[in-house]
Amino acid sequence: MPGIKTIFSGPQVFRGRKSAFVADFVNFAKNNALKSVELLAPAKDLQSAVAAVDYGADAVYIGGAKFGARYAAGNSAGEIARVVEYAHRYGVRVHATLNTLIYDDELEAAERQARELIAAGVDALIVQDMALRRMDLPVELHASTQVSNRTPEGARFLGEAGFARVILERNLTLEEIRAICAATAAEVECFVHGAVCVGYSGRCFLSRSMSARSGNRGACSQPCRLTWDLTDGKGRTWIAGKHLLSVRDMNLSQRIGDLLDAGVTSFKIEGRLKDLAYIRNVVAHYRRAVDEALALRPGLVRSSVGESVPDFTPDPSKSFTRGESDYFLDGKRAGVASFDTPKAVGERVGRVAGVSGGTFTLDGAHDLAPGDGICFLTPRGVTGTNVNAVEGRRITPNRMEGITPGAEVRRNFDRRFTLAVERSRTRRVIPAKAAAEATAEGLKLTYTDCEGVAASAVRAVRLDPAKNPDANAAALRAQAMKSGDTIFAVREAEVRGAEWFVPASLAAELRREALAALAGARRERRPEHRIL
Repeated sequence: MPGIKTIFSGPQVFRGRKSAFVADFVNFAKNNALKSVELLAPAKDLQSAVAAVDYGADAVYIGGAKFGARYAAGNSAGEIARVVEYAHRYGVRVHATLNTLIYDDELEAAERQARELIAAGVDALIVQDMALRRMDLPVELHASTQVSNRTPEGARFLGEAGFARVILERNLTLEEIRAICAATAAEVECFVHGAVCVGYSGRCFLSRSMSARSGNRGACSQPCRLTWDLTDGKGRTWIAGKHLLSVRDMNLSQRIGDLLDAGVTSFKIEGRLKDLAYIRNVVAHYRRAVDEALALRPGLVRSSVGESVPDFTPDPSKSFTRGESDYFLDGKRAGVASFDTPKAVGERVGRVAGVSGGTFTLDGAHDLAPGDGICFLTPRGVTGTNVNAVEGRRITPNRMEGITPGAEVRRNFDRRFTLAVERSRTRRVIPAKAAAEATAEGLKLTYTDCEGVAASAVRAVRLDPAKNPDANAAALRAQAMKSGDTIFAVREAEVRGAEWFVPASLAAELRREALAALAGARRERRPEHRIL
């Protein structure tokens, strides 16, 4: 645009081709620089990706049209290009999944899709099939959890083989994770929230052995969530009709600091098939948890920029959950199974103290409201209903089936909370400062964001002396501080040359131009890559 000068700066991009040299570089960076930490969120589509970015993710992972481990969450390269354009404004990385096993006659199509995704601007490909490593793709490669990364030796090998990152199997202990981080030059990513498989990732063949659907081809039929009988070698049945292979969901939000100290640099939320409310709520919750842990560790910084302040209080127990667990982080222990149901059970409310007619009484204080969904854990299993009316501790449900004294009550749908999340209008903004300089020959307005990226708008025009320099300075400062619906939040403004009167219309015009130029400068930047 005529009259606008754009200046931008940022970290240099390292592009190397030799794995050994890159490994040395990564080790040097680990030992001599601030370590970058990433909150990685799932995205089913563009809308989910935008929500993940808005609510604080440092990176998103999203599936291409084919070859992703969630076949129902595919996206065209064009759609992913739109995700990239939005995410990169904030320095948010986009990782695309090609993490299924690939048949020989699909290699050409897989490579074609990989290169389309690279052309769309993705920052990394998450892969399982090692054929993709041999295609000389100009992009970071991350070894999917489907590779079953669970040993220091395996992680070291993958780093030496050219993978920029290894994504860990979910069932590891903290000490095992620490040993893996110490063994490899690659970054280490681990899951911290969401569904857990009873089998090793990439090594479970239960679905394929029972049907034509394979988990390693992105189409798991989830037989582990079905009911099973436990019998012994003599045919005696010890447990009948229970979900014996179903595992509770993971929630490690209270263990982020431990994982950071172990060497993990990317924290992954599961859920590419989850809804927008889940994305907003869970990402906002982990943004807070990661930021709190980073504040206590001055050698660590988040990998993207922008502030997201949700207009609700995040609470992961109010999104889909089969019950929360640390899984095996502290070693194998009881409490990880979900024998009664594979469905969402939500947050505990209390127990049934008594039943009378079409109502029941809770044993303590609660905040249930009409429209909430509740379920009951009984010796015969789980039953669910909705709340029709609330009067003190007395609840009138839609139906009374299975509600007996002593049954545990859980809320798996909080109507008021869900409504607040769905109506949320949280924006992510990048802090910036303004500098306005007026002279007799015109006005220059410069904006600089928190990363030092800057853009200026200049207008050569004759300005008259100000009758009231103080008032003129205040008005110019107020104009410069406005940011409208841009991605910036202007926190301070410096005014020089207030003795020259600046019309509000001129200041507003340059403000819009300079902020647009700053947004353009950010779009031209790419997150740092390690191409091996």
